[in-house]
Amino acid sequence: MARVKRGVTSHARHKKVYKAAKGFRGRRKNTIRAAKAAVDKAQQYAFRDRKRKKRTFRALWIQRLNAAVRPFGLTYSRFIDGLARSGITVDRKVLSDLAIHEPAAFQAIVEKAKAALPSAA
Repeated sequence: MARVKRGVTSHARHKKVYKAAKGFRGRRKNTIRAAKAAVDKAQQYAFRDRKRKKRTFRALWIQRLNAAVRPFGLTYSRFIDGLARSGITVDRKVLSDLAIHEPAAFQAIVEKAKAALPSAA
């Protein structure tokens, strides 16, 4: 029985790893042992950060909204409370975008939210 030479399979597998390691620095891009470890770690980071990205952006929108409502004499939490009381259901991403690109529309929303809040006694 003829022996099986596995060079083709190994080469194909290695090629896949090298392709994923493209752009890495040093031995991490061209030595299979280092490249495999680097690619595995990169995939772990990518998986984790796809989840983390959602948190990060929500935090950014909240910071932007807080900064945008301060000139109107509100804080972020009071603004969100006012929105809930007035029945306005617009998500933070859209509100943040409005605050940046449509200040007049954002101001109208803030005034409605402010009107729905009980006056501070």
